Amino acid sequence: MEGGGGAHSSRTAEEVFRDFRGRRAGMIKALTTDVEKFYQLCDPEKENLCLYGLPNETWEVTLPAEEVPPELPEPALGINFARDGMEEKDWLALVAVHSDAWLLAVAFYFGARFGFDKESRRRLFNMINNLPTIFEVVTGTSKKQSKEKTSNSSSKNKPNSKMTRPAESQTRASKMHSPKEDEDSGADEEEEEEEEEDHENTLCGACGDNYATDEFWICCDMCERWFHGKCVRITPARAEHIKQYKCPSCSNKRARV
Repeated sequence: MEGGGGAHSSRTAEEVFRDFRGRRAGMIKALTTDVEKFYQLCDPEKENLCLYGLPNETWEVTLPAEEVPPELPEPALGINFARDGMEEKDWLALVAVHSDAWLLAVAFYFGARFGFDKESRRRLFNMINNLPTIFEVVTGTSKKQSKEKTSNSSSKNKPNSKMTRPAESQTRASKMHSPKEDEDSGADEEEEEEEEEDHENTLCGACGDNYATDEFWICCDMCERWFHGKCVRITPARAEHIKQYKCPSCSNKRARV
């Protein structure tokens, strides 16, 4: 079973965390950018199916491992059976919760297997805890939490363009960075600090990672979530010609209606 491979060479908390982050990214893709494919694969007429995240940031829906006990802890069994009996968003949220539980189980399985001491377990947990959960990414909870942390003074500086460019292109107007006037440098520095703090809490709707000033991002005009250009396969050049951007999740919802 492919889901069990790739992490047995891990020996440190950092290596186990890289394995965790890769599996997490794959599962987030399944529940966001690849949600249409994931939905179709989870046919209720099939046998008990599980969602596996793989260390290389991919995912698969397949039957559970046959060996007993399994090589790794197993994810939730039979996720496909509830698909048609729930609202899609509720079903995806349920799968997300179980995916979070599985990722923690796998990470601390490796911790036990490799004999992590108290300090190593603490370091592993802290690294994991600094990332939003899959549930938070899928339901948009992480975005809501970021908004709650944003003060009124920083929210009034919200830019107007739908995309942001790498650092070397920041002289142009963008949704993430507004032009600064030289004569008002003192006040601008304070605003910039507030803006930076706000944007550090911005998470990619596909991979769940934080905002970085040296990466191209684009905002969905439907759900208003931000995405790395590379996660949704949009380049800055292509974005120039997009009048209204719809992320894969919003596009798929409209296609099924």
